Amino acid sequence: MSDEEILVSPIQLGKNSCLYFEDDDGLECDAFCKDKILYRVLRNVNSQLLVVRPDLNVAAFEHLTDQEMKSGNGMLFSIHCYNSTTPGAGTPVAFSVQVEDKSYYMCCEEECGKMIIQFKEGEVPEKFPGESNVIFFKKRFTSSSSRAFKFEYSLEQGMFLAFEEEGSLRKLILKKLSREDEVDETMKISFQLKSE
Repeated sequence: MSDEEILVSPIQLGKNSCLYFEDDDGLECDAFCKDKILYRVLRNVNSQLLVVRPDLNVAAFEHLTDQEMKSGNGMLFSIHCYNSTTPGAGTPVAFSVQVEDKSYYMCCEEECGKMIIQFKEGEVPEKFPGESNVIFFKKRFTSSSSRAFKFEYSLEQGMFLAFEEEGSLRKLILKKLSREDEVDETMKISFQLKSE
């Protein structure tokens, strides 16, 4: 045994289950802290690429020609990975994309009583103090798939990124799973390097 003193501080869980130390008002609650950034294109189950078109206020999965893919405009995503104190929820990530000379980040907003995906001009924050409408939890699509994922919205359990056919578009949406064990192919998203 060692005679070293071990300092123990009382703690409390605050609003939204944030962890606080009672004896030190200078400490912040647990937060998402940036770990790394991956640069990838996102594909759906039909091998279509996700393309963001801010001028049309839409993000949709599309079949693209090789020439269109070379530009990378609106389709090469920065996937911002964060560290978290709740690893069981999945890896916290945020998405941003370059369109021409501007950067846009993905977030969820309520519009007419429905949660929608939006891309707002600006940069993804370095740190989030607790909850955020920008964070998604990356989870394996199924236990046997190592390259396909689903992304659960951090503010609403069971709500995932998916696509929905709207006319000729396969539009990016948020979709609620009816059961936790349900496998919904519209939620299957894979990461690929641009050249793959």
